[in-house]
Amino acid sequence: MKRIPFSSKLALVSALVGAGVLGPAACAGRSAPSSSSPMAAATAPDSVVKPPLAGILPHPAFAYAQAGGTAASIADIAEKAAPSVVNVASSRTVKNVRERMPFFLDDPFFRNFMGPGGGRQQEQEQKHQEHGLGSGVLVSTDGLVLTNNHVVDGADEIKVTTADKREFSAKVLGTDSKSDVAVLKLQGDTSGLKPIEFADSSRLRLGDVVLAIGDPFGVGETITMGIVSAKGRANVGIAAYEDFIQTDAAINPGNSGGALVDMEGRLVGINTAILSRSGGNMGIGFAIPSNMAQPIMKALIDHGKVVRGWLGVGIQDIDQDLASAMKLGSVKGILVSDVSDTGPAAKAGLKSGDVVMKLNGREVDSTGMFRNAIAAAGANQTVKLDIVRDGKPMTVDAKLGELPEKLGTPGAAEEEGAPSSLSGLSLGELTPDVRSKVELPSSVKSGVVVMGIDPGSPAAASGLRPGDVVTEVNRAPVEGVAKFKAQYSSAKDKVLLKVVREARTLFLVVKK
Repeated sequence: MKRIPFSSKLALVSALVGAGVLGPAACAGRSAPSSSSPMAAATAPDSVVKPPLAGILPHPAFAYAQAGGTAASIADIAEKAAPSVVNVASSRTVKNVRERMPFFLDDPFFRNFMGPGGGRQQEQEQKHQEHGLGSGVLVSTDGLVLTNNHVVDGADEIKVTTADKREFSAKVLGTDSKSDVAVLKLQGDTSGLKPIEFADSSRLRLGDVVLAIGDPFGVGETITMGIVSAKGRANVGIAAYEDFIQTDAAINPGNSGGALVDMEGRLVGINTAILSRSGGNMGIGFAIPSNMAQPIMKALIDHGKVVRGWLGVGIQDIDQDLASAMKLGSVKGILVSDVSDTGPAAKAGLKSGDVVMKLNGREVDSTGMFRNAIAAAGANQTVKLDIVRDGKPMTVDAKLGELPEKLGTPGAAEEEGAPSSLSGLSLGELTPDVRSKVELPSSVKSGVVVMGIDPGSPAAASGLRPGDVVTEVNRAPVEGVAKFKAQYSSAKDKVLLKVVREARTLFLVVKK
């Protein structure tokens, strides 16, 4: 299980649920009838064990859940799903290189006679085995297993143990590091395997009860229960493409690749990571939704890789300061900060500063959602974008390309030169030497480079960094430090800057 350290953006919140808050029907997202209501007795299924006294919950709470219109014990749901979850044990050879030295040279007396190098000989390569434990989910009768990429990454040998204690060797059919998904194929007689049924993860609601099944710490198959705490978690830093289900069901190291199931025993997610200070469960776990994992799995089986759609734009979320500075009217949609000269977006007519409101008729509420949707659409597909440009609504059709395997991410460097200070900013001219050091794209013809920033200044608060190249002030081009100073000084309360950073473009707002 991947462990994510706490950051300033994430906080740990404890919650207490008192007895009597949730009854059996509440587990299914339905209202439980009052015991005094005439409907209570009439609608209670015969299979439900009634509490001895009205208003008293069965013990333990959550013992029953509505599944498919009939009451089912959570134990029955767990019994249905558990045989589909497997243990995945991997081993990999790790090479270490160390210097080889004659045994007598361990004595400093002898080494003194050997001159420079002390008699050291060539480096010697040593190997040792590393072992890892994780979980996986059976998804077909012929032995296909869905798990996490990080569970099997770099493995030389993979052993899978099923719930009925059968052991199989497994072959990797395909992996996708960008989503942390992998597909394995069991070798040998796979008769009698019990694959899990997929559910539509988009139908999950906050508060729905879920079970997490896996092999934490290698102690054996374990089932824990919690609720769906959040959906659509992105920018967590686990994978390149994120749309996680967050749950408080106990997930620990070893649960990676295991199943998150709904109250009908169907797969809604693949448990992937935890947010933890200690390495153990602290109530914040993340799972890849089944609706995201399933098409990735199919692509890996069919093609051995995932072909994602590519629009060729830089995008960023819109906050109130940015909306005000750009006179957008609201924070809805996402901002196109940059457009690749040769990408599909440029061919479709998209421009930097456009605001995307809808994708194929669906409202766009975050960059994570938009990025995932473009990728999932696939190459050579045409998407319809509803945008706002300079306050005017427009519709653009764009034919997507294939996402390049590696997009350039050159790093910014600190610059040398004679800076000019302005409101906590030290700026320099965009000389050929500076352009080379920051690896500035040839499409950027003019601007100024940020040489330094005073801590606590408005510029620092805006998110500007040394090495950033400012190309626009309030949507007007910057043609040197003198021009920048004039543009900055003439602005009133807020200054909208267009910035190029590490081969990508973004907008920032500096409050004067």
